[in-house]
Amino acid sequence: MPAKTTVKKTTKGLKSSSARQIKGLKPVKKAVKKPTNKVTWDDIEANFARMQKSQDEAWAAIRETQQAHKETEKAIKETQKNVGGLNNSLGSIVERLLTPGLPKKFNKLGYSFNRIAAYSYAAGVYAQIDGMLENGAQAIAVEVKTTLRQADIDDHLVRMEKIRKHANEHGDNRQFMGAMAAFITDKATKNYALKKGLFVIEPSGEDVKVTKPEKEPRIW
Repeated sequence: MPAKTTVKKTTKGLKSSSARQIKGLKPVKKAVKKPTNKVTWDDIEANFARMQKSQDEAWAAIRETQQAHKETEKAIKETQKNVGGLNNSLGSIVERLLTPGLPKKFNKLGYSFNRIAAYSYAAGVYAQIDGMLENGAQAIAVEVKTTLRQADIDDHLVRMEKIRKHANEHGDNRQFMGAMAAFITDKATKNYALKKGLFVIEPSGEDVKVTKPEKEPRIW
């Protein structure tokens, strides 16, 4: 009988292979659960308080803006009031400077006026006249402006028509003429008034001068 052969078991190669396989594997990280933040009533109240504060600040800003707007409107109204008062005062000054000596000025031009008066016809009916030179047969309605403008001349022409109508309705048969008096004039506007048949009254040194229309004064 053949002799038995003893087979030695070896794990060297197996160990090396297993080791290589194990070495190539990546370690598995253990998942760690993060703790869940719990919302408490204190958190809710704190958030609500922050929201309420932001809302209050927004409304405060709106109220400040509204108040500033009201103050601006008030300032504008005050300015308009002051400017209006200044314009009225300035107009009165110009009127006093230009009109007092007019009867004598027109008398030198061949007219005979013994008085000048301010007229205000029935409220809302016709017109207000800054100065009316008068005698028994004629009258000159004087419109006084700080600065002479064409629109003012056109308005006075309309005013003269109203004066004529009012006179007719009240049996006043006088001849009416018109004049523009202004502290500041320019040549073009002055010529426009003269061509429309109006007298022009303006400062001249320490006095005033009256310029007659190019042709005869217009009669209403």
